[in-house]
Amino acid sequence: MARKRAEEGVARGSDAAFPKEEIDARQRRLKRALVAAGIDLYLTSGAENIFWLSGQQTPGYYTFQCLAVPAKGAAFLMLRGLEAHNARANTYLSRIVGYADDANPADAVADIVESRGFKGRTIAIDRNAWFLTANLFDRLRTRLGTMEDGGGIVESLRRVKSARELSAIRAAARANDAGMSAGLAAVHAGATENDVAAEVMHAAIKAGSEYVGMEPFVVSGPRSGLPHATWRRRRIRKGDVVVLETAACHHRYHAASFRTVAVGRVPQVARDWYEVCREAFAAGVQRLRPGQTCAGVHDAVQAVIDAAGCTEAYRKRSGYSIGIAFAPDWGEGNILSLYRGVDVAIEPGMVFHVPITLRDYGRFTVAVSETVEVTARGPRILGKLGQDLVEA
Repeated sequence: MARKRAEEGVARGSDAAFPKEEIDARQRRLKRALVAAGIDLYLTSGAENIFWLSGQQTPGYYTFQCLAVPAKGAAFLMLRGLEAHNARANTYLSRIVGYADDANPADAVADIVESRGFKGRTIAIDRNAWFLTANLFDRLRTRLGTMEDGGGIVESLRRVKSARELSAIRAAARANDAGMSAGLAAVHAGATENDVAAEVMHAAIKAGSEYVGMEPFVVSGPRSGLPHATWRRRRIRKGDVVVLETAACHHRYHAASFRTVAVGRVPQVARDWYEVCREAFAAGVQRLRPGQTCAGVHDAVQAVIDAAGCTEAYRKRSGYSIGIAFAPDWGEGNILSLYRGVDVAIEPGMVFHVPITLRDYGRFTVAVSETVEVTARGPRILGKLGQDLVEA
């Protein structure tokens, strides 16, 4: 009785990021896909998919949570008992089941699925979810029987953003501009990478950002030539190339950007390569419009890189879908990549981060990027900062 009173003290949806009609519309789209595929019940433990379908968000997704969406009927959520009140505030779900800390999460999920009559029916489980461990999957399969691979079902629905989702990404871009601007202003000889990172994060959060799915990257000198290195107390020196890749978040939707700083006299090749990055970025963005493909965008970028003789310095995709994110990433690269072989058509409402980087490994990196929204008329860059090489 005390537990029931405590749950009733939290108003359903009181802390939700989106109105109920937005969430209902997303679930209806999934239900139509399930019916078409002959699936009775869809299970996902991916934090991003759970948020898109229900609004549930918590940093505590390191404990197993599972959202079940039937083709017919109401969705229900199973998660750690401590998180149940959080879920009640963030969602409009009428059925939230919390399990105790000493329970086996897979058994807790299976118990509820069985009690609702789905054992023996066609169940699809999201095998792409990062926190669906082999042990949990094996236990669920033992209890519920063979389950179809539901990976990619929801991701395909998330590619094109709604008006409310686009509004959230634009707000994230504004906060990211604030963080990037502060970071660029903090770069000078004698400052540390930590000094710059602190300014980035302070300004972005003050401008409205929530916690991001991945830390900003702030790196200088020879360390800038190491992919995905970030701040580590190094003091910036004259002659360093400094690279900042930052992001901000609004209602779990992200926007990101890259900028490069030359601290005094840097190698001429770094300046030359930066101009190649800018040209390649412009070529790729020009292709980000309806009627093109993800592979076509990458091909346009790669053509510029190859023509400049920089092929070996560019060993990556040219971008990825961006939107909902929880750690350990701020991108939606599991949804769409701008890369060879990805022959998915570009549509209005898609949003991509387009990072163009050239690396002399162990010496320096130069980079430029923007978050780009695809509209019916073509690409719209969401950041408002200039793209020139920054001099410090």
